[in-house]
Order: sequence, then structure tokens, then C-alpha cells
Amino acid sequence: MNNKIRTDAVDHLFDAILTLKDKEEFYIFFEDVCTVNELLSISQRYEVAKMLREKKTYLEIAEETGASTATISRVNRSLNYGNDGYDLVFNRLGLFENNKEK
Repeated sequence: MNNKIRTDAVDHLFDAILTLKDKEEFYIFFEDVCTVNELLSISQRYEVAKMLREKKTYLEIAEETGASTATISRVNRSLNYGNDGYDLVFNRLGLFENNKEK
């Protein structure tokens, strides 16, 4: 895990996020914290990760999400060599039965 992001400020942000109770509260908080483009970029990367796990091609992903091949490649690198954060969430959501719990 990247120790550069482990700061008191990031801990405080995560603690704040953990207090949110439902999707509506998430919308309220994240609309204040992030720009529209930041939120859309994060959600796009998440969708790209799901589609890569669904074995979609880069072309299919780019056409459906509007993501660049550089973004798709970056997400693919995270899926293959990252901290398994995407798979942690996918497993908790019951997606992709063949992924093992991390």
C-alpha cells in the first residue's frame, strides 16, 4: 500500500466518509467535497474496472464509458498489480463469483 496517502488528513476524510448513512448523504457530501469532473472520473474508473473484470475489450470499454485507452490501461494495472481494492468491493457486492475474498 502506498504510504504517501496515509496521512492524518486522509484518515480524517475516511472517518468522515464512514459516518455517512445512505446514498443521499453520500451525494450531499461528495458534491461539496469533489468537483463534478472528479466524481465522474472516479465513477468512470470504477465502471472501467467492472468491465475489465467482465472481460470486455478496451474498444468496448472506451466506446461505452468514454474512457481513454490510457485510463483503461491504468485501471487494468491496478486490477493486476494493485492492492485488490476493486476486487474487495466487487466481492462484497456479490459480483464476479470467481474472484476470491481478499
